[in-house]
This record gives sequence, C-alpha cells and structure tokens, in this order.
Amino acid sequence: MKIVLLGAPGSGKGAQAEKMVLEYGIPVIGTGNILREEIKKFSQLGLEAKKFMDAGHLVPDGVILGIVRERLKQPDCRKGYILDGVPRTIAQAEALEKITKIDYVIDLEVDDKIIIERLIGRRYCGSCMSVYHIITAPPKKTGICDKCGSQLLQRDDDKPEAVKRRLQEYNSKTRPLKEFYKQKGILRQINGAQSIDMVFADIGKVISTHKQY
Repeated sequence: MKIVLLGAPGSGKGAQAEKMVLEYGIPVIGTGNILREEIKKFSQLGLEAKKFMDAGHLVPDGVILGIVRERLKQPDCRKGYILDGVPRTIAQAEALEKITKIDYVIDLEVDDKIIIERLIGRRYCGSCMSVYHIITAPPKKTGICDKCGSQLLQRDDDKPEAVKRRLQEYNSKTRPLKEFYKQKGILRQINGAQSIDMVFADIGKVISTHKQY
C-alpha cells in the first residue's frame, strides 16, 4: 500500500501516521526526517540539500525527489509506505509519478478555524518533548509538564501570525493537489475534525478496500 497523506498543518497527519505504522507495518517517509538522515550520513544528496538549507533557501524539488527516490529503495518499503510532506506542489506530484505509483491520497479535511485553534493552543516540553494542548489536553498544572516538571513552550510557528502564514502557503501551493489527485481517481477525503480514533477508523475503511490487505 503506497499512500500520500494530505492535509494542512494541524490536520492530524502526524497522529494518524503513527497509528498507521503500528497497524500496517509500513514506514512513514517525511521530507524533514529523510533530509536530516541524509545529512547525517553525509550522502551526496544530503550534502547538496545542506548547502541550500545553510544558505536559508528552500531545497529544490530535484534534490527532495532524489532523496525520496533513494529512501523508497530501502527494504522496509517493500510492503508500502506513507508519504507525509511530499508532494507539496503540482510540480512535485508530477515528478513523483515518475518515481512511484501511488494507490491512494488520503486527505484530512479540517476547517481553517479549527486548524488555528489546534495550533495556537499547542504546547510542548523543552526537556522531554511531551506535547499538550491548553484546551483539549492540558497539563495538570498550567504551563508545567506532567512528566518531568519542566516549563511548557510554544513553537514559534504555532503563534497566530505564523499559523496564518502556514495556512496561506498550504492553500496556495498544496491544496491544488486535491483536484490533481481527484482527477486521477485516487483521492479519498476524510473528516479530520473528528476524534483521532474516528479518523483512523475511516482511514482503515479506505485501506481495507485495497487487495493487498
């Protein structure tokens, strides 16, 4: 099963990807993780990506897709994989078609208002990295981690203005992928505003229709 997880920042892709890994035994391939891995390995593609990152530039599509291509050759990808964070644009999607066949694109649909509420309320522990939400999953003591007692922090990109910018970028660059994949007949839209378990159950219904499972 080869899946692309699509959804705006805060739509819940990370939580669903973790559950899918446990349930189906296929890896999540996120561009951020594989970039860091390639840089640590000092691979040619990793070093090329690092040059752009160090200069404060976006890593070009050719480098990103080259790293993805190499990652998909690894043994743990034989049964399938979940792509999270790639493709981000129509150009990347067209290039990805030359690398691999995608079975389904699972799109987690969440209203922008809910996205904003989710992200600006998110907090994390700078020591043990535990994640909280001031409304839906608050710590027992305001601003303090339940697990280690450290101060909770807010990511810079979870602050209101940054969240709005992230959504604007997603809506302008990535949202058009929905129509792109809809025309190919592989888009499956799911209500991402439901509980984590309900969203996962709906994903399971999509995957259960695939002959591999």
